[in-house]
Parts: sequence; structure tokens; C-alpha cells
Amino acid sequence: MTNVSDEQLKELIKNAKTVAIVGASNKPERASNGIMKFLMKNGYQCIPVNPIEKEVLGVPTIDSLDELTFEPDIVDVFRQSAFAAEVVREACGKNAKLIWLQEGVESPEAQKIAAVSGIPYVEDKCIFKEYLRLGLVSEK
Repeated sequence: MTNVSDEQLKELIKNAKTVAIVGASNKPERASNGIMKFLMKNGYQCIPVNPIEKEVLGVPTIDSLDELTFEPDIVDVFRQSAFAAEVVREACGKNAKLIWLQEGVESPEAQKIAAVSGIPYVEDKCIFKEYLRLGLVSEK
């Protein structure tokens, strides 16, 4: 589910500089770890959001989006669907430019919150797979 076209999504991802990763983990087997590593490698400043971890991939964590001192370009959510609406409320409060719920994370309530705030929203999709599908990886 998304409320943006492929072209809009491509522009939002291409122009993004900061990505808050909610549910970031130090465990290499976790998708959030691999995605954060990929995004960092591709030039994004990643801010891991996890009250349990002290740092992820060498980057200090914050406990919640409320601690951000700037407006994130993308909020990428790796939390269970039951927590999605709460996280999306926080993301809207920080004026995120794009809210992304990873594969397996769906929430009609979160979708409504983003829609009311007028924030582009994607759910149940992998940002890495979409990055590739949209042709955003450059040949170097």
C-alpha cells in the first residue's frame, strides 16, 4: 500500500538525506541491520531508533522519534504492526517527508494518520527492494 506514484517515490528517496530507522538492531541477521548498512553505504545519514540498543553500526541510538532535533526525510519502521500507529504519529509530529513501513508491517490506523497529515506513506514494502526496482542504484 502506498499513496504515492513510482515517480514521486523515486524523487523522495533520491532527494532524502536522513533516515530514522525505528527498530534498528545490532543483530546482523535482522533486516533493519542490513537495510541500515545499505542506506549508509549509499550516502544516507541514518539515525537508529531503539531504546534498548546504545548504538547500531557505530551510530548512537535515540529512544524515540521525539528525540530528533530535525525533520527526518524518511522514517523507516521495523516494528510490529501493533506499534505502527504510535510510530507514525511521532513521525508526523516530526514532519517526516516519507513514512515507510517495512515488509510485514501494516496498519489501517497508521495509514489514516499519515493521510490526515498529508505525508507520503508506504507500507508492507522493503525499501531496499523498492530502491532496486526504481533503478536508484547507480553503476560505479
